[in-house]
Parts: sequence; structure tokens; C-alpha cells
Amino acid sequence: MIEERTLEPPTLEAQILSPDAGSTRLRRAYGFEEVALVPGAVTVDPAEVELVTQVGGLRLEIPFIAAAMDAVADADFAVRMAGHGGLAFVNLEGLYTRYEDAAPIIERVAAAPNGQAAGAILAEAYEAPVRDELISALIMRIKAQGAIAAVSTTPGAAWHHAEVAAEAGADLFLVQSQVSSARHISTAGRVLSLADLTGALKLPVLVGNTVSGEAAYQLMHQGAAALLVGVGPGAACTTREVLGIGVPQVSATLEVAAARDRYQAETGRYVPVITDGGMKTGGDIAKAIASGADAVMLGSPFAAALEAPGRGFNWGMAAPSPTLPRGTRIRIGERLPLEQILFGPAHTSHGTQNLVGALRQSMAALGARNIREMHSVEMVIAPAIATEGKSWQLAGQE
Repeated sequence: MIEERTLEPPTLEAQILSPDAGSTRLRRAYGFEEVALVPGAVTVDPAEVELVTQVGGLRLEIPFIAAAMDAVADADFAVRMAGHGGLAFVNLEGLYTRYEDAAPIIERVAAAPNGQAAGAILAEAYEAPVRDELISALIMRIKAQGAIAAVSTTPGAAWHHAEVAAEAGADLFLVQSQVSSARHISTAGRVLSLADLTGALKLPVLVGNTVSGEAAYQLMHQGAAALLVGVGPGAACTTREVLGIGVPQVSATLEVAAARDRYQAETGRYVPVITDGGMKTGGDIAKAIASGADAVMLGSPFAAALEAPGRGFNWGMAAPSPTLPRGTRIRIGERLPLEQILFGPAHTSHGTQNLVGALRQSMAALGARNIREMHSVEMVIAPAIATEGKSWQLAGQE
């Protein structure tokens, strides 16, 4: 006789540990602090590691991009980043295209007693209209100093700003929103068609942000020149708390990078992936590259530069919203020259200085001679990586 058995549905724990065991509505996702990179059988001389990458067909000597945040990147900072071999995006809907001199507003934000007061100042400041002549002047100022003019705007203003930016000589145009998708449902206003925009413009159009492989795949088919990965991971962003959306950056980057590889296999076109936000140390950046990123976009780490316009503060792009702010003003720690943040020397051991050197050393230890080879290094899930054997170190921190 065959014994009859009733199969119980898998427990929630089983579904998390084994995605094939149950519902597809819930899966485990990992952030930087939960994974580690595994050295292989080969190491490389750090001096022979190549960090060159391409974004929108333009060569970058280092895979570092400054975020389009008013406290991080203005025209002067963009020129400095370009001088170091990197890139900085400037926000076309920020303070620098609303005011001929934004310094007094930034000083008021920095002097505000708390984040709520700073938010009120920003909300008022952002009520001033964006001016086309200031957009043109900003781009021409960057170009006049021989730097890449990379600018960012939101979907609602993309068509108009793209025309102004192209006329002024912009090199890269980023359409950035909280969540980007190839299909946007709306019954009011003109809906942005990415395919139409990329087809009409003569400059590369980057798109962000996404954490979905399927959305990324569709955006690539619509002509995106590069994709930004990350929803809510930034230090000054509160989207995850306010709206409850987002995916940890390692899992998100892996998924979008897999879509990129699938798209390249089908079409022959390679679309760079940029991990945007959530990184503070050289180790975080190395893990982002290993997850499949071709470059990383940093906000608060660069806001710590003496050359950054934020005067030791940073605030999220959505902080000025008068009704639903999803960003906050944060005070940055120690302020250092941009060159030291990028290239050292590092005077501390917590990994926030000499970011380029840390990435180069990590790649050398892993046997990766360039960015593409870094995409193939072994990764492990390792939630104890930051604490294993560190009890004395953690106890002795001041």
C-alpha cells in the first residue's frame, strides 16, 4: 500500500533560502555588506591594472562619476573631475540653472540649524524657474575649459532641456528619475518616449534609475547609451523609508548587468552599467564593479571634497519637495581635497580615501587586469565579512 502524504507549501524561510522552492513574489537580495570577493589562482601587479572605461562612447581614465546633486557637482567641480580622468554630471534643474549665483542659498542651507529648516530653504529656492540661458552658460563654461559637459534632467523636462543642452554643446545627456521604465502610464501631460528622444538627439542619452533586469533590457532596446542602477541607496536619500521601494545594490547591479550581457549577445551593442549610490569605501566600489558595473556614481563621498560646492553638507535631489521630501540634508564628515579622496595618500584605515588605489589593489589581488575581467571574479554571500575576527578592532574604535 502506498502511503498518502499531504505536501505542505514551503515555509517563508525556505522560499528565502531557495527561490525555486516557492513564491516568486519574494526573493533574497544582497547589499555590499553581505558579500565578499574571492581571490583566485592568479594575481596581477597593481601597476598593470587598467581602469579605463567608456560611458556614452567617451573614454574615462577612471570609472568614477560624481552625482548630479547640487552639493556635489557644479561647473567647476565637473572640470576638476574631468581633469582627474573621471566625470561629473550637473543637474539642469538645480540651483545653478535657477540663479546666476547660488552661493548665498547654499550658505543658508549649510547654516540652517537642522534638516527641516534646510529643507524649507531649499523648497523655497527651487520655486524659482529654470532659465535656458543659465543652462547654456553652464555647459559652455565646462566646455571652454576642455572638460566633458555631462548634464542631467528629469523626464518631464527632458525634451526641452535636451534641445537647449545639445545647442550649447553638451556631450552626455542623462534622463534621471526615481524609477525609470520603458513604459510610463499617464493620462495627463506629454509622456516621454525614450526611443523618440534617443532617435532625435545627436548626443548619447543615459537613463536612470532602475533595479530591474527586464526594465533595463527594454530601456536598452529603446536606445539608452548607459543605465544607472539604484533606487534609494544614497546617504542623503530617504526614498526607501518614505516609499518602501528599492533593491540592495549588489543584487540590482547583477540583474541589470545580466540584462546587458543578454542584450549584447542579441544585438552586438554593449550598454555600460553604472552603479549609482550606496557606496562609501573602496571595498564597496570593488564589489559594485565585480557585480557587473562599468563605472560607479558617488554623491556623498565626493561631497566631502573641499572643492565640492556643498560646504560640508549634502542633500538628496528630492529634498526640495514641499509635499513629499525623499531626501534630507546630511553633514559630511572629514573634508579633504578631491585628489586625496581619489588617489590618496590615505591617512585613515576605514577605506574612504584613495578610492582609485583601493579599487586597483582589489583588482590586482583578484587577478583582474581590467574592468571587464573584474566582472568575472568569484563572489560569495558572506554576512560575517565585516565582523569575523574583528572583535578587538571593533571594541577599540574611537
